[in-house]
Amino acid sequence: MAATGTTSGESAGGCAEGGGNGGAPTAQPGAGPGGSAAWGLLLPVRAAPPRQRGRALQAGLREAVRSGRLAPGARLPSSRELAADLGVSRGLVTEAYEQLTAEGYLTSSRGSGTWVGDTARDAPAGAPPDGGRTAAPAVDFRPGSPDPALFPRTAWAAAHRRALAGLPHHALGYPDPRGLPELRSAVAALLTRRRGVAATPGRVVICSGVAQAMTLLALTLDGRGGRTVAVESPGSFEHAALFAAAGLRTVPVGLDSEGLLPGDLAASGARAAVLTPSHQFPSGIAYSAARRSALLAWARDVDGLLVEDDYDGDFRYDRAPVGALQGLDPRRVAYTGSVSKSLAPGLRLGWLVAPDDLAGEIVERKRTMDLGHPVLDQALLADFIARGEYDRQLRRCGRAYRQRRDALLRALAEHIGGTEVTGIAAGLHVIASLPPRCGPQERLLARAARVGVVVRPLSEYLPPRPSVPRPSASPSPSSSPSSPPRSGGEDRENGEHGEHGGRVRLVLGYAHLTPNRIAHGVRLLAEAARHP
Repeated sequence: MAATGTTSGESAGGCAEGGGNGGAPTAQPGAGPGGSAAWGLLLPVRAAPPRQRGRALQAGLREAVRSGRLAPGARLPSSRELAADLGVSRGLVTEAYEQLTAEGYLTSSRGSGTWVGDTARDAPAGAPPDGGRTAAPAVDFRPGSPDPALFPRTAWAAAHRRALAGLPHHALGYPDPRGLPELRSAVAALLTRRRGVAATPGRVVICSGVAQAMTLLALTLDGRGGRTVAVESPGSFEHAALFAAAGLRTVPVGLDSEGLLPGDLAASGARAAVLTPSHQFPSGIAYSAARRSALLAWARDVDGLLVEDDYDGDFRYDRAPVGALQGLDPRRVAYTGSVSKSLAPGLRLGWLVAPDDLAGEIVERKRTMDLGHPVLDQALLADFIARGEYDRQLRRCGRAYRQRRDALLRALAEHIGGTEVTGIAAGLHVIASLPPRCGPQERLLARAARVGVVVRPLSEYLPPRPSVPRPSASPSPSSSPSSPPRSGGEDRENGEHGEHGGRVRLVLGYAHLTPNRIAHGVRLLAEAARHP
């Protein structure tokens, strides 16, 4: 609906040059539904409730200007004329003109009228944000997601009411960037009791999940001149991405059945390494005691730092969870964790237990990053932990996830005989090595996608090359260790193809799926493996 450009002196057959406004085109409102198309956009103002007409008029004018229906330079009718046309008060129109002039949509000059400005532009044409999405898969086995249906809504709501009622007024100001004292105390006690972490309230920093904890550590290391960080290979995509985004070079270091390879780590040139020692992601191994000792010895020798991501350490099904590495040497290990797997990722609540010599810098960076975590969320979680609700939630999730793991193992045994499954003792995913008849990998993945099953091969967690975001400040890729990273004793070439001994190796997440969905998904995967 383009605005008309006629003037009061225009004849029916053409445009007069000049006219009463010195040649500037005028947008004519018309006298009702049959008037100018541009002003048809404003007709809903008449139907709006009286208290909402001003807002409706401003929204209509903004949209007309942004979309080009009111062209730049078009002169608007007087407030008196438009008010009469729309059946609203003149003051309402005057207020709308003044507001949009202040925002830059319109321009005005005392005694000369109001025009459409030339600043506003509509969003570029194209598909809507969700237009490129494909249909949701029938079953999604990608790892990393808990089941949001297990979130304890009733207990959480009760804790919310108590926390809100109990917060003093002064606590609603800018918080301590370390976190509320009561939450830091609760988290320190929880981690000491459940994970064997050497935690005191003074070492705990409340964060927006592990992602912010990693970012704070990366920025602190960068500020101290750190340039290279080792990451597990295979390992989490996020670890490398977070440290690289902070400007650090990330170097993949391989694993064997006991954990990260100390020799490759020493050859990497890094003085910091990110680990998942209690339940390595994605292989599922727990670092051996000997390997833990070797890695701590490396950190002491190079005056380095180990960063422990305890992403799902509370969930172990064969015995008590393996204790945190940090408890062996709090000066050399920074510990991170969150409630993402136990409660919900959307809460964005986590913690960092920092070594004493880094704590001050980390807290200062937290202060400048966001001025502290939301107070009410912290008070709520403190109450939830203190009353034992968090322990109850961990037990509830542990039972559910163990049942789902067992459902996955039964379904694989029934529908894809010969599958070898590892990493089953803990966590929320397993490694399934399918029999050779199911391969090759690319064909199986394509077939699975056709039947609506999303799976992720182990090979996707093997980074092909180190990332070097700042070549001028970092060694070149050629200075990385010559020995290739390994995964569970396999060579790099096999790892990149996702096959070991002719088997396709898949990382299957199960925590977010019900037993029925798991069984259905495995049946579809078996169908994909059988048919071209």
